[in-house]
Amino acid sequence: MKRRDFLKVSAAGAAASAAVASPAIAQSSPEIKWRMTSSFPKSLDTIYGGGEQVAKYVAEMTDNKFQIQVFAAGEIVPGLQALDATSNGTVEMCHTVSYYYVGKDPTWAIYASVPFGLNARQQNSWWYQGGGEQLGNEFFKKSNVIGFPCGNTGTQMGGWFRKEIKTVADLSGLKFRIGGIAGQVLQKVGVVPQQLAGGDIYPALEKGTIDAAEWVGPYDDEKLGFAKVAKYYYYPGFWEGGPTVHAFTNLDKWNSLPKSYQAILTNAMANANAWMAARYDMQNPSALKRLVAGGTQLRPFTNEILEACLKATNELWAEISAKNADFKKSIDAMQAYRSDQYLWWQVAEYTFDSFMIKSRTRG
Repeated sequence: MKRRDFLKVSAAGAAASAAVASPAIAQSSPEIKWRMTSSFPKSLDTIYGGGEQVAKYVAEMTDNKFQIQVFAAGEIVPGLQALDATSNGTVEMCHTVSYYYVGKDPTWAIYASVPFGLNARQQNSWWYQGGGEQLGNEFFKKSNVIGFPCGNTGTQMGGWFRKEIKTVADLSGLKFRIGGIAGQVLQKVGVVPQQLAGGDIYPALEKGTIDAAEWVGPYDDEKLGFAKVAKYYYYPGFWEGGPTVHAFTNLDKWNSLPKSYQAILTNAMANANAWMAARYDMQNPSALKRLVAGGTQLRPFTNEILEACLKATNELWAEISAKNADFKKSIDAMQAYRSDQYLWWQVAEYTFDSFMIKSRTRG
C-alpha cells in the first residue's frame, strides 16, 4: 500500500472511531446543573464554605460538566427548611445539620450530634467503618434523601453567659438559646430553652431577653460579636462533641446520576468533610486568644453540672426509646460504639494529649 493511501485509510478509521466514541463519552459525562441550599449564611465562611468546597471539587473533576450552585440560607428557602426543599425536589441537595430536624423525629439528631455522644473522629469512624452509614441512610430514605458527612466543627463551646454558672441550681429558670434535643436535656435540669436563629442571638443577649446562648466556637462566635454582650464563655459544649454537618441529596436525583458522577460527588463531600474540620482547628486558637485578650472570661462547666446533665440525657434516651423504634435502634448502636471507642481512647489518645497539654502549660 502506498504511503498516501495508508494515511487516507488511517484518517478515515480514526474519524469513524471518534464518531462511535463521542456519543458514548457524551452519555457518560452529561452536562448537569444542580442547586444546593445551605442552612448557613455566607458570613460564616467555614461552615458555609463546606458547600462551596463540594461545588468546587465537583466542577474541577468533571471539567465543569457537573455544576452545583450553592445558595445561602434564605436565598431559596430559610435555613431550617433545607431538608424539606431537598426531600420534595425543590432543590437537588442541601448542606445542613441533621439535628435541626428533631421536630420531625429525634433520630435525626443522632447522626449529627447528641449530648455526650461521639467526638469528631469517632463520628467519622462510626459512619464510615462502624455501620453508621447503613443505619443513617436506612432512616434518611424515609424522607427521600441520602446523606453524606460534609464537615465537622469539632467539639463546640458551651456558650456565652451573662453570669457565672457554678451549680445546677444556677441553671434554674435560665433562658438559654439552645435548641433541639440538647434543649430537652437542659430543660430537665431547670433551663428554659429558647429557639433563636443565629442573627437574632446578639440583640436578644444585649437586651437581656435571654441569659445565655450557644453557637459554635471561638471563630464563628467572634464574628457574631457575642463577647460584647456576655462576659462568661463556658466549655465544653457537651451536647456537641463532634457534630457532623451533612450534605443531603434528593434520592431520586442521586439515583439518576451516572455512576462516575456519584463517585465524584461522594469524594467531593468527603474532601469537604476533612476541609471544614481542619479549617476550624486552624482558626479557633487565634480567635480564642483574641477573645480572652479582649476580656472574655473562660469557665469550665463544673462536674456537678456535667453529671446532672449526663443523668438527664440517659433519662431522655430511655423515654424516647420507649416510643420510637428508629431512635432506639440508632442510639443503642451509637452508644455501643462510643463505649468501645473510649476504651481505646483512654489508652493512647487521651494519655498522649494529656501529657502534651501539661507539657505546654509548663512551658
